[in-house]
Amino acid sequence: MEQRHLGRTGLRVSRIGLGTLTWGRDTDEHDAADLLKTFWEAGGTLVDTADVYGDGEAEYLLGQLIEGLVPRRDLVISTKAGSVPDPDRRFDGSRGHLLSALDASLARLGTDYVDVWHIHAFDPDTPLEETLHALDLAVGSGRARYAGVSNFCGWQLAKAATWQLAAPGVRTRLASTQLEYSLLQRGVEREVLPAALDLGIGLLPSSPLGRGVLTGKYRNATPADSRGASEHLAPFVAPYLDDTASRIVDAVQTAADGLAVTPLQVALAWVRDRPGVAAPIVGARNAQQLTAALSVEALSLPDEICRALDDVSAPVHRYPDHDWSTL
Repeated sequence: MEQRHLGRTGLRVSRIGLGTLTWGRDTDEHDAADLLKTFWEAGGTLVDTADVYGDGEAEYLLGQLIEGLVPRRDLVISTKAGSVPDPDRRFDGSRGHLLSALDASLARLGTDYVDVWHIHAFDPDTPLEETLHALDLAVGSGRARYAGVSNFCGWQLAKAATWQLAAPGVRTRLASTQLEYSLLQRGVEREVLPAALDLGIGLLPSSPLGRGVLTGKYRNATPADSRGASEHLAPFVAPYLDDTASRIVDAVQTAADGLAVTPLQVALAWVRDRPGVAAPIVGARNAQQLTAALSVEALSLPDEICRALDDVSAPVHRYPDHDWSTL
């Protein structure tokens, strides 16, 4: 699998990443082992997790598979901290919480360091410089090699990255940002992606297949074994089952038919090769699904197909996102 630099850093990652959102909950240890082995054998290196996935079970499962199944040195492990199971406070970006969470993640993963450590979301109740100081301490102590953020909007990302570049002392440059990005969700193109490109921050798209909808599996009905039929994941899929999404899915299917490939391959190749994207994070239910996603490695979409998909999925970006002088 082709390797790409993560933002403006020397770290290289596979241009498709493996997500572990369902590990320890819907994905058991046997399926997780099959997924990781399939991914590694295909040349994949970037494995993305978080301390709250499966209430920590995702990290624990990954830790159990390292060395016994896949050498630690062959993986680029990314994890996140900051989400908390508190109805009154969804995110905790305090230095104390973040560093404690990192130590707990390392214990579950059974490793001395993570390759990339992300702040899971912006915490409006904690000074941003305090949150970012946790990144500096993590990298300075060797517990994390690189740092990034997740679910930061445009101004939050720009402020955080600029602080790290301009504040006095030794600061850790942001390597990456992780947000949802697909043909069904192009909101990052308004401000996040321009900021990331300008600041040299690599984008790691989550849900690059539109929460599974872009595979075409929901065109006629909801499969019984799909996430859309799952009690706890159905609300996650539902927003992308409207008429607008249906038109985009139909266009993806038309492109796939014309190229003699699958809708999954078309949708994943589109987001993988967008400017600023380092690696889409794919969350597969089993090794068969993952193999289907990894088969996109050999596909590059023709320019005319990309333009057609751009047009049919184009979000409305007007003032002030576009140059005011063109309005």
